[in-house]
Amino acid sequence: MRTAFIASVALLAALPLSQSMAQSDWLKKGTDLLNSSGASSGSGSTGGSAIGNLSAQELSDGLREALKVGSERVVDQVGQADGYNGDSNIRLPLPDSLKKVQSALELAGMSSMLDDLELRLNRAAEAAAPKAKALFLDAISEMSLEDAEKIYSGPDDAATRYFQGKMTGPLAKEMEPVVNQSLSDVGAIQSYDQVMGEYRSIPFVPDAKADLTDYVVDKGMDGIFYYLAQEEAAIRKDPLKRSTALLQKVFGAQ
Repeated sequence: MRTAFIASVALLAALPLSQSMAQSDWLKKGTDLLNSSGASSGSGSTGGSAIGNLSAQELSDGLREALKVGSERVVDQVGQADGYNGDSNIRLPLPDSLKKVQSALELAGMSSMLDDLELRLNRAAEAAAPKAKALFLDAISEMSLEDAEKIYSGPDDAATRYFQGKMTGPLAKEMEPVVNQSLSDVGAIQSYDQVMGEYRSIPFVPDAKADLTDYVVDKGMDGIFYYLAQEEAAIRKDPLKRSTALLQKVFGAQ
């Protein structure tokens, strides 16, 4: 566009003065257009209009808001009684490392002990979820402006998957003491110790053990992200899910 404009200016200079002056308004409009085009093309790298009438900052704030609203809804959902235990999509089964323990105790007629342990693992996840809400909100705030534009135009769960990939490690570390306390509060550790005591009393069984804290952290976060992705998709598609003015502005522009 700049080359065509320069050529036009050169042609204008070759015209007689009167005709050239008659074109002054055209020249002014062309200059304004060129300046406007230059400002627009550079806006993406300077934090101006990123997509349509939305700035990069608005996109970033909108995605953070979607994750914030979504995570609060999800935590309220999974953090109640049977939030995990009563939901087949996210219910925590016994760890794989305890499968042989389960088989041995079932043969010994003590399968109810494993049922009790499984229930308590789910209760620990339910108890930990509300306490972890602040950790999720802090992590959401770290989304960068650069990532926001890519995520905005991505699939319906793009923000959730970005957040999950970037923050799972740090969140897991922060959630360990929360989950560990929850395991103790709901009696899961005591139940586990009783199960393993009975198992080890059976002759010739192989060694077995499980890290309950890591297991509940991993599976508990998987459950939150599972429903957070659904909440994000709903906010993108359903105007009724956009419960704030910022969500209405950002996702109403899609």
